[in-house]
Amino acid sequence: MSIKTDNHPETITQIPLTELHPFPDHPFRVQDDDSMKDTVESIKEHGVLVPIIVRPREEGGYEIVAGRRRKHACELAGLKTMPALVKDIDRDTATIIMVDSNLQREQILPSERAKAYKMKMDALKRQGMRSDLTSPQVAAKFRSDDEVAKADNVSGDTVRRYIRLTELNPQLQQMVDDKKIAITPAVELSYLKPDEQELLLDTIDSEQATPSLSQAQRMKKLSQEGKLNDDTILDIMMEQKKPDSWNVTLSGEKLKRYFPRSYTPVQIEATIFRMLDAWAQRRAQTHNKEPPKKKRSPER
Repeated sequence: MSIKTDNHPETITQIPLTELHPFPDHPFRVQDDDSMKDTVESIKEHGVLVPIIVRPREEGGYEIVAGRRRKHACELAGLKTMPALVKDIDRDTATIIMVDSNLQREQILPSERAKAYKMKMDALKRQGMRSDLTSPQVAAKFRSDDEVAKADNVSGDTVRRYIRLTELNPQLQQMVDDKKIAITPAVELSYLKPDEQELLLDTIDSEQATPSLSQAQRMKKLSQEGKLNDDTILDIMMEQKKPDSWNVTLSGEKLKRYFPRSYTPVQIEATIFRMLDAWAQRRAQTHNKEPPKKKRSPER
């Protein structure tokens, strides 16, 4: 079946799955989750109700513009072909359609949204630059990030913050996706140089802690001043929030299962402090720092 829009014919046709190729550098992941299982069952029962959108490739076959999840579901359902709307469009237009069709999903990871916003912004920017050739006034008013925000019903600042996440090391991006680092401090960390982000990752691993917004802001400032290094990162990351009280109570009932029954409370306390001293020594060696002075109760 052929459909004509303006002067360009668009055709819905059954295309072999082997001729359908993924969109280059696609920002969204395909998950084999419950939603995918539901899609597979629906396709088995009713077929593909909404054709995917594709565009011809110069090297042959078709590039999927919208419908990658449906194509995967068809593979799982055992289909050999699926209906597709063939559109003769350029890469920037295809990018915009691809992003818009995926941003409607309910669950999107921060890294996916960040990359998608940037891809669409860059595509719109290129289109705007082409418009500037004939309309100089457009350049003064056109902001591609604001156009992205308008389409997704968010603020321009929100789009710009997400796009900053694309400057993060992939491991830091994963920590944002895993909710180990909040988006606001992550934006501040995105201003660190790549080697500084690597140093931060080493410190996060050794300290088993992630930076707060205040810590991230101080790291960004030190980076801009050329003063951020492994020592300054460690100093910042070793800071702890002031607790209400420094008194720590360890229940004897919880502790006694780790020690021989013959151990007295004094022996248990001395053993705990010896273990803490060894742990502090290992941490100091990792960062080439002097270990803290020992604070142990004398054995009696």
